[in-house]
Amino acid sequence: MIYLDSNATTQVDPMVLDAMLPFLRGAYANPSASYQSARGVRSALESARQPVAAMIGAARVDEVIFTSCGTESINTAHQSVRHLWPDRAGLVLAGTEHAAGIECAKRWRESGGRVTEVPVTQQGRVDLAVLEQALATGDTALVSIMWANNETGVIAPMREVVELAHAAGALVHCDAVQAVGKIPVDVQAVPVDFLSLSGHKLHAPKGVGALYASSRVRLRPLLVGGGQEKGRRSGTENVASIVGLGAAAALTMAEHGVSRLRDGFEDRVMAGLSDTIIFGDRAHRLPNTSCLGFPGMDAAGLLILLDEAGVCCSAGSACHTASLHPSHVLEAMGVSAAVASGMLRFSFCRFNTPEEAATAAAAVIRAVEKMRALKDDASGPVAFS
Repeated sequence: MIYLDSNATTQVDPMVLDAMLPFLRGAYANPSASYQSARGVRSALESARQPVAAMIGAARVDEVIFTSCGTESINTAHQSVRHLWPDRAGLVLAGTEHAAGIECAKRWRESGGRVTEVPVTQQGRVDLAVLEQALATGDTALVSIMWANNETGVIAPMREVVELAHAAGALVHCDAVQAVGKIPVDVQAVPVDFLSLSGHKLHAPKGVGALYASSRVRLRPLLVGGGQEKGRRSGTENVASIVGLGAAAALTMAEHGVSRLRDGFEDRVMAGLSDTIIFGDRAHRLPNTSCLGFPGMDAAGLLILLDEAGVCCSAGSACHTASLHPSHVLEAMGVSAAVASGMLRFSFCRFNTPEEAATAAAAVIRAVEKMRALKDDASGPVAFS
């Protein structure tokens, strides 16, 4: 198997698994208990907070709140701002946000708030001029923008977004689930107020994430109960996975070698299929992400052929695998439904090899050529075997 779907989830790094195992075996005490074995578990949990804070450049470790996932973190930030700033009705987000952000926006509107969707350019970047206009109403509470898009890998101009939002008196939440661990993220250099991240996107396990909440702003917890995480997120902590997230954060690097894999893969595909489209701003995208369009092709059929060839990729967001409609991200970029229906996303990680990239590119070329031959053959039904 050649796994090229790391934007959907990553394999757990063996070093991360080794760090987790003691807390799945003997060190299983509840970290809130008072006896000695529990104090050791609590110490490990708190020790994991430091590398996560360092990974995003947080000034204080207590600005990091452990959650179950990126989606919970996003919901927490949105609902907190909506409740604590009721006199500011506005939420501004981009048309290319993840499903978690889009669904939070629906709830914002249902609560009586106003939601403004800022368009993106044909290259997938936020239109800053329109964002500035949207903020001119003066009653925006929150601007929520992805640092990097999960489908195209396009990186947002976050510094400019923050400057415009703060000048208008609005807070900024950043969905950095895809950015953290792939490009440098620094919440002091780019002073967002909230930032969401997820462990399973950076070689930690599923079921753990974090919310950065700046000490400058108030936070209303989404989950209440026993008062864990200093009252900001109740529920007994998932210690093993939190330790894993801390280990993964300590191993995180800007994966410069991954861009060479991605670029080599794209060069091979383009050489074999010259009409291939690369979606998104090629100068501002994640080093691991390749969002390709194959004109006249059906992504579902290509996925079947590539699966048979042992290549794992996706036709957009893993959160919408069962959906029949084309990507809302490409739609927001002005791509027609006919062209978007032939889109595949390939996302690399540090465990991939140049040989895998070359083999995968050859498999893509064969799959497209086979589908073209089948379309040209009107004598019988299409068969994917």
